[in-house]
Amino acid sequence: MNAKVQLMLWMAHPVMELSLAAIMVWRKLHRTFPVFFAYILCEILQFSILFPIHQYGSDLVYYYGYWIGAAISLAVGFMVIYEIFQDVFRPYHTLKDLGTVLFKWAALVMMFVAIVVAAASTGDQSPLGQAVITVQRCVRLIQCGLILFLLVFSRYLGVSWRQHSFGIVLGFGGYASVELAGNALYAGRLINSPVSGYLYTSAYALTILTWLGYALLKSPAREASLSLMASHRWEESLTDLQHPAGGDSLIPMFEGMVDRAFSRSATARGSEPAPIVSKPSIRKAPASAKLEPTFSGTRVRSQG
Repeated sequence: MNAKVQLMLWMAHPVMELSLAAIMVWRKLHRTFPVFFAYILCEILQFSILFPIHQYGSDLVYYYGYWIGAAISLAVGFMVIYEIFQDVFRPYHTLKDLGTVLFKWAALVMMFVAIVVAAASTGDQSPLGQAVITVQRCVRLIQCGLILFLLVFSRYLGVSWRQHSFGIVLGFGGYASVELAGNALYAGRLINSPVSGYLYTSAYALTILTWLGYALLKSPAREASLSLMASHRWEESLTDLQHPAGGDSLIPMFEGMVDRAFSRSATARGSEPAPIVSKPSIRKAPASAKLEPTFSGTRVRSQG
């Protein structure tokens, strides 16, 4: 009974994915998220190849076909994560450039680890399966980290939970969490292989339903709140680090500080600066004049 339910769920995946692809074309989302649209088409193509082999072909062909398809899906899924990252950080060019460098290094490290694991694999599992499982765990961890990142920093980035990018990450992150938990339970021999297969198939069906729901929703505009000032400060700080000011730029900076200080002092007094008064000219008294003391000072009195 479990195998029949799992087979029915597996056959329902391409039907829901075809519906999702049609909705994306109708809402023109395939232009906004072309890599995610290619991922959906890749999953449909993979099912159309693997399902006949599973039903009528040999187990060996299905085994290698499954792992090759899983490797392709993981590669495209990693590119989907990068696409969502680019969409989230679209207003912040410097943060987006930093994320691009980090993603390239993450992809390089994952490929290196997969090659090392495949070369050093011993036991019943084939080197291809060991490499794919290693990359799969790395990608699932990145997907879980991305959904946690959006949940924590969505308010600072102006990303709403109703936006399409958030829905795509929510689907991937939810499925990645279930798969990682299932792998841990299976490694601890708490569940067997049929139960884990049923768990993964059901979780992926819920993931497609999540994507369908978000594809039907109208994505709101990005929020403009005071909390976005922190993101702008990060952007400006990284821009200053990327393009530092020259050594001869201190003099204009100090001149600007002095000008601002004078303007603040004039504003604080509440009056305009006093006009410049010329120095009074001193007229020499005639020789016949003599000084006469007075109560208020010295007065000059002319003779005759």
